[in-house]
Amino acid sequence: METAPHILVVDDDPEILRLLSRYLDSQGFRVTPAESRAACETRLEEKSVDLVVLDVMLPDGSGLDLCRTLHTRRPHLPVILLTALKEDIDRIIGLEFGADDYLGKPFNPRELVARIRAVLRRGRVSAQPVASESRYHFAGYVADIEQRCLLGPDGCAIELTGGEFELLAVFLQRPGRVLSRENLLELTQGRAPEPFDRSIDILVSRLRRKLGDASVFNLLKTVRNRGYQLATAVERIS
Repeated sequence: METAPHILVVDDDPEILRLLSRYLDSQGFRVTPAESRAACETRLEEKSVDLVVLDVMLPDGSGLDLCRTLHTRRPHLPVILLTALKEDIDRIIGLEFGADDYLGKPFNPRELVARIRAVLRRGRVSAQPVASESRYHFAGYVADIEQRCLLGPDGCAIELTGGEFELLAVFLQRPGRVLSRENLLELTQGRAPEPFDRSIDILVSRLRRKLGDASVFNLLKTVRNRGYQLATAVERIS
C-alpha cells in the first residue's frame, strides 16, 4: 500500500495549526505541525517530508527567508506559502525564493488540499520504465521528463524546482507554440489564474536564469500580448 504523503505545516497560530492539521489528516495526509522556524528545521531533521505548508509570518524569523533556505538546501522539497490576502509582495518574493505555490489568508481548507495534491502530482517521479520519447535535446541541454533531470551543455545537472521543471516540460512538448499565461497555468498547475497572478511570469524568469537566458531571451521569448514561446529547435532522443 502506498504511504500517504507527509505534510509539514508551519504556522505560529496554535488554533490554525490544530484545525489545519486535523483537516489534512481527515483528507488522508500524514501531518506534522511546527509552530516556528526553529521547530520546522528540527522536524525536517527528524522526519522525511513530502511538502511544506509555510506561513510567511513566524515568531522567530521570516517565512520567506526560510523558504529561500529550503530552496537552497532541499531544492526538490515543494513549498506552499500561506500569505496575508493583501500582501502581494510576499507572494511575488516567495515565488522568486523558490515557493511552488501560494494561498492567501483566509482560505478554504479544501482549496489548500487541492493545491497540495496538484503540487505533489507535478513533482512525483514516475515509477514506470523510462520511455525514449521522454528525453529532449535543445540548445545544448538534455532534459529527461520521466527522471525530471536537466543536464547543461557542460554535462552538469541543473537543479530545478518541481514548478520550474513542469513549466520546462510543457514548453518542450510544444516547441514553437506561443502559450498564454492562462494556458501555462492550466497545463502546469491545473487551475485558472487569480487577479494579478504573476506566478507564471516569475517561473519563466527563474527558468530563464537557470538556462542562462535571463538577459537575452533567445530561448524563452516573450510574445507581446500573447504569452511565451520556446524559440529553439527541440529534438526527441531515442
